[in-house]
Amino acid sequence: MGLPDVRAEATIRNYMGSLIFVVSGGFVLYVLFGYPLFAALRARRRTLPIRKAPVMKPVTLLLPVRNGEAFLARKLESILRLDYPRDLVQILVISDGSTDRTDEIAKGYGASGVELVRIPHSGKATALNAGMDLARGEILFFTDVRQVLDPASLRYLVECFADPAVGVVSGELIIVEGETREEADVGLYWRYEKWIRKHLSRIDSVLGATGCVYAMRRELSVTLPANTLLDDVYLPLAAFFRGFRIVMEERARAFDSPTSLRTEFSRKVRTLAGVYQLVSAFPALLGPDNRMWIDFVSHKIGRLLLPFALIGLAASSFTLPGFWRPVILASQALFYGAAAADAVVPESWFLKRATSPVRTFVVLMAASLCATSIFFRPGQSLWKQTRVTAAKPFP
Repeated sequence: MGLPDVRAEATIRNYMGSLIFVVSGGFVLYVLFGYPLFAALRARRRTLPIRKAPVMKPVTLLLPVRNGEAFLARKLESILRLDYPRDLVQILVISDGSTDRTDEIAKGYGASGVELVRIPHSGKATALNAGMDLARGEILFFTDVRQVLDPASLRYLVECFADPAVGVVSGELIIVEGETREEADVGLYWRYEKWIRKHLSRIDSVLGATGCVYAMRRELSVTLPANTLLDDVYLPLAAFFRGFRIVMEERARAFDSPTSLRTEFSRKVRTLAGVYQLVSAFPALLGPDNRMWIDFVSHKIGRLLLPFALIGLAASSFTLPGFWRPVILASQALFYGAAAADAVVPESWFLKRATSPVRTFVVLMAASLCATSIFFRPGQSLWKQTRVTAAKPFP
């Protein structure tokens, strides 16, 4: 092979490498910044209002629990403080084969109208199915054991069902302020996510609901597959594809303690793996029958592809021409080095303000990559117990 051929091949490799770098970098910027701004612009130009009215409909509250003795009494107290006619609320605690004092605690509230439904340990989806089968209310109110409900949350959710186009209403989860920079950065990510969801609700529909505080019309409920990872997306999407809206009501609030990055990693692996399940269950998500197609692909599928784009960005950096190569490679080395160093940077150092958010981002990207494990292991194996840390008291 002659020298000109070698140079030609090198030129082609550099060109292809540069193209991969530009496409990968553009994709990362679009998913993280471009799409959220695009959604905000659309919401500003076209807001679909929600017709609200102070209606009072019969409600069944579904609380699935697996060994929740540490939180159950506090949760039931917050449920009994709801500003809603007590005679219109059926409260079902579905114990998923609990082996601690969960059943005993639930029975202790029997005089207050709390009904205990005990099933063999089968997973959250099966527990919800059991609860939905016993529901008498016109509205199903879904919540989880750990989060405390604002007294007005149920009333605000039900007000939205005065609009006949609304099928599902999601409340807002408030993460109270933690004590560490790591917890603050995890909370910052959640605020970023909620910002996107609020704009989607104004455009048409949120692509799911907040599992600890949402409601839907019982007539729109469907049976959940036993291995479902994202019941709070599966059920709303079933209503969405019947032509109803999934909206967000910011006044309906629930409160939770901050979580560590390790806990958030496990949760993100499960939730992102659940997106793969959803595409299989609702293939119409990727087609023209989905009126929020661009949002699902940009927001959900884009998150799944982000780590692969970052890998492409890093690999193609070695092919960049001239001074760009050392500059880009050094920048990436500094970025990932900061993430690695954060584990040993003292909390009191100012540098922590820079390294902690970088580490949070990298860990969440790793979670997205690990979500592909859903293709090789049972979905239920991805459920991990959420551990929370002490924080400021709930409002």
